Amino acid sequence: MHDRPRARTMSLTRVVLASGRPVDLAELRLSSTYGGMPAGYPCKPVNDMVIKSLLHTTEHTFPTSPIHLVPPSREYPDQYAGAFGPVEILPPVACVGSFRSRALDPSHDPVDYFSALTVIWFQPTMRVPSECDAAASLREVDWEGLARDHEL
Repeated sequence: MHDRPRARTMSLTRVVLASGRPVDLAELRLSSTYGGMPAGYPCKPVNDMVIKSLLHTTEHTFPTSPIHLVPPSREYPDQYAGAFGPVEILPPVACVGSFRSRALDPSHDPVDYFSALTVIWFQPTMRVPSECDAAASLREVDWEGLARDHEL
């Protein structure tokens, strides 16, 4: 094992999870939740399709990392229900973040190993999550149960 202090990586930001584990955001992709919606209105079938498409794209973009979807909040405004059911609205910004942290397995050399997880979440603004200011749903991610160690 190496005893030198670990320098902070050149990440976009660091998020501190509720468990206390710091994770570094290496890549972030933001998109409009309904930017590609050709017609119609936001409803459960449309939202399920948006989420499924985002999961599919993320799996192909980050094939070596496990992927976790933070279940999005859904609002049901008092509006006329159309042919596909009641109006159901997801937060307007879809986010895909590639996160890294120290290795999960304590026997792994901290210089040669890191843990990684790609997370999909939705949020109301384009603000980049930071430190302890990230949304609670993002900070509650079970890193130890979802991430996977990788060797450099």
